[in-house]
Amino acid sequence: LSLLRFLSAELTRGYFLEHNEAKYTERRERVYTCMRIPRELEKLMFFGIFLCLDAFLYVFTLLPLRVFLALFRLLTLPCYGLRDRRFLQPAQVCDILKGVILVISYFMMHYVDYSMMYHLIRGQSVIKLYIIYNMLEVADRLFSSFGQDILDALYWTATEPKERKRAHIGVIPHFFMAVLYVFLHAILIMVQATTLNVAFNSHNKSLLTIMMSNNFVEIKGSVFKKFEKNNLFQMSNSDIKERFTNYVLLLIVCLRNMEQFSWNPDHLWVLFPDVCMVVASEIAVDIVKHAFITKFNDITADVYSEYRASLAFDLVSSRQKNAYTDYSDSVARRMGFIPLPLAVLLIRVVTSSIKVQGILSYACVILFYFGLISLKILNSIVLLGKSCQYVKEAKMEEKLFNPPPTSTPGKPSNKSQSKCKSSQGLSTEENLSASVTSQPVPQKETVTPLLVTSNSDQFLTTPDGDEKDITQENSELKHRSSKKDLLEIDRFTICGNRID
Repeated sequence: LSLLRFLSAELTRGYFLEHNEAKYTERRERVYTCMRIPRELEKLMFFGIFLCLDAFLYVFTLLPLRVFLALFRLLTLPCYGLRDRRFLQPAQVCDILKGVILVISYFMMHYVDYSMMYHLIRGQSVIKLYIIYNMLEVADRLFSSFGQDILDALYWTATEPKERKRAHIGVIPHFFMAVLYVFLHAILIMVQATTLNVAFNSHNKSLLTIMMSNNFVEIKGSVFKKFEKNNLFQMSNSDIKERFTNYVLLLIVCLRNMEQFSWNPDHLWVLFPDVCMVVASEIAVDIVKHAFITKFNDITADVYSEYRASLAFDLVSSRQKNAYTDYSDSVARRMGFIPLPLAVLLIRVVTSSIKVQGILSYACVILFYFGLISLKILNSIVLLGKSCQYVKEAKMEEKLFNPPPTSTPGKPSNKSQSKCKSSQGLSTEENLSASVTSQPVPQKETVTPLLVTSNSDQFLTTPDGDEKDITQENSELKHRSSKKDLLEIDRFTICGNRID
């Protein structure tokens, strides 16, 4: 062989891609999946953020009215007589506890000086503030992971049937634990908002740049790990909660800065580029992170519609006649978003930044409150309609009408009845609309909120391309841990990516 013949062979050498058609088709589908990720992810984020907004507005709008109605029933109890064994319904007891916790935590926050905290944080070096901000993010996730457990323990202790044997330390200790948690978590979020405010007001914006670059470090810590659908669902819920919390923190920062500049609208345009940079960095990091996670783990973009259907199922099930939890608590368990500490901080900042004096000011406050109620009702109606649509598209209606199986602590749950309420002459859509609009009915027996797994939700737990027989999967479950249904996934792993 001569050099000339070698160069000629290299220049004229050919190959046929169709000999490996499956491989190249798969690569092309991966590219299309990455192109679909931003749209599908943002649809999930958009829906989840409005779910968090609905739970957040509930604290300011409907919760005070529910507390007033519960207190009115408690004061007028002699007029009703002793016909009912319960003085108050369990939901009313929980509403009163939430209202009292909010009021006590709000008055405790008055002893925390925001201005002193701001100047104390501003006096630190940039690197120290960067480390403090990272520590605050970890602490916030730990607080969120344990906070709803404290609140759930309080609600159950206060509403547990009295016939049972006492196995708790009492309502008052649980109440003080809940108040302490909400107060400490509110202070933690205040320090986060103050650190972000210092970054906005720094001259060279170096701290803000470092904090934004910290979001891209999150890609390194999550992209190269193994993920399944359940783990990606947990991460998606955590990202929804993080993005909504950042929006509220940006609102607090803007309120504090506008107060310092006597509500000059020109200063708002000075803050606007920094706010856009924070929001854009969050969106870019989420898109890149989810795109590569789905690529490396062979997960299709259609999985985000399944996640959205699971979140919609929580909203629809909370409106049923026999609902076993409030929707705001369901969002807290699913996403780790607990609205009480954030609401306490926002009320504290708004009341200290805006002075209400005169009849006209009070009239504006009342009109603003009615506007919030209108926004809450409109948001709830739209979300409920969309949720019913997503549940029907995912064919999850039968889970709504299958009664959850009764079980006692320490004993396996019995098999649930296979007959649905739709067999009573109503269609599935009529049952769905009827269950959403009906009022809750007190249960005679305690029902454990376990969901029945049906054949229609196999796509929620089976990875893509898995065509094994169900019996073969059951035999393999003895040698490895079983996968959870998406409806059973909560926020317990938002601090890390646990692989089942």
